[in-house]
This record gives sequence, structure tokens and C-alpha cells, in this order.
Amino acid sequence: MPPTLAAAPSFDLDAVLASIDTMAAQKPVAAQIVSVANSDDTSAKALAQILAADVALASRVMKLANFAYFGMRGRVTSLQFAVTVIGFTTVRTMATVALTDLDDESRLPGDFWRMSTGVALAASTLAPRFGERPQDALCLGLLAPVGVALLHHNDQEGYAELTAAEPANGGRRAAEVRRYGIHAFRLTAVALEQWGFPRSMVEPLGAVDDLASDEGALLRVALEIASRLTTEGYLPVPVERLTGGVLREDAVGPVLEKVRAEAEELRLAMLG
Repeated sequence: MPPTLAAAPSFDLDAVLASIDTMAAQKPVAAQIVSVANSDDTSAKALAQILAADVALASRVMKLANFAYFGMRGRVTSLQFAVTVIGFTTVRTMATVALTDLDDESRLPGDFWRMSTGVALAASTLAPRFGERPQDALCLGLLAPVGVALLHHNDQEGYAELTAAEPANGGRRAAEVRRYGIHAFRLTAVALEQWGFPRSMVEPLGAVDDLASDEGALLRVALEIASRLTTEGYLPVPVERLTGGVLREDAVGPVLEKVRAEAEELRLAMLG
């Protein structure tokens, strides 16, 4: 039987999403980037000009462009070139992180960025095995826990109690549904859909618990790898089961090593 938690405060999805609009008014540069980065007529020059008005966000974009992952360490010296190196989707992802206060660790669960960067790097590394683009998978991993932050902001003490009782991802999502009527990844999907992110970013979030779904397989295995690194006492789930046989356990070791080696640098780049 799941642990009994105190009653959750009234959870109003529309109000939570509306609160992001309030944040947008306070962070107009990030909001503008989220709005225009997916436009067909947006250029790297135009995005760089918008970014330049937010020194902190521009600094993070520069730092990420020089992250070893992009193979340009120390060689990116202009904001326009940085935008070109990391890509529009990644710039938009970084703006979304700023917009939703994911860059303020004091307002997040303690394991938030360890899990987020682990999922992002694991998904990016394995993306070609699933026919996906590594940079898109990186962004999906970074954005997947937006819903975690929103639930935590809405119910800080209760959500901390919930995560302590259910540290593993699968059990945590079930507990979130019991408490809030929606799990964090589904909440992320709703938010990304509202902001006009492509279906390829939205659908895996809704399919993460459907083992028969190919759309959720990459995110499932990335979550598994991150959980093995971040959750104390975690009982591994066979990756063959999570991926419908696409991956075997012998593929996991090198990915674990890559995540261990690069996660902290990615966290620092995302947070500036």
C-alpha cells in the first residue's frame, strides 16, 4: 500500500499554466525566444540580437556552446556563432529553463538537475539507436522535468514528502497521479504543447509508461540510466523490457560512463 500523504492543495492545471504566463511577463527576453525560435523566418542573427538583451541567458548559451558535447570547446566567441552551434531548439530549451525558474536550484527538488542532465545526456547518446537526432533528445531530457518543477512550486512540502516516499521514477509518477490527478511528465507535455513545441517533443512524455509504445522508448531508457546513477538503492529494470529489445544491457555501461563524465559540466552550463 502506498504511503499516506497529507492532502494536496487544490491543483488547478489552468492556474499553474497561467502562472507561467506571469513569469513570462517578468522575463520578456526568454518569453520572446520561446515564441520566435521555432519560426521559419527566424535566423541565428535575429536570435542572437534578442539574446543579447538578457546577459545571464546569453552567457549560458555561450557557455553551453563551448561545452565538450558540441565539440567546440573554447572556440565559440560570438553569440551568433553560439546560436548556430547549439541550434535553435537548444536555445529555445534554455529560454524555457529560464522562463520556468529551473535555473534557480533553491526552488527545486534536490536531485532535479542531477536527474535532468543524466536523462538528457543518456537520451542524446542513445538517440541514433532510436532514429532520433541527438540534440533533439538532449533538449527532451532537459525539458522533461519541467512538470516536476511546476508540481514542486505548487506544493513544496507535499512534493518533497512524495519524492522521499517514492524515489524511483515509475512509483513517483503513480504517486503524482494519485495526489494531483496528473504526473509530472504529462504536465510537461501540456506545457510544451501550449508553447508550440513540436509533437516529437511532446509525444514521448505521454508515452513514457506505455511499454508497447515506440515513442516513449528512448525517454524510458534514459530515465532508467539516470535513475541508476542518482537514486540510492535503485533496483534496475532490464533495458530490453523498456525498449522492446532495441537495447541490451551490454549497451548501458558506456552510456553510464559518459553521463558520469559530463553531467556536472552540463549542469553548470545550463545554470551559468
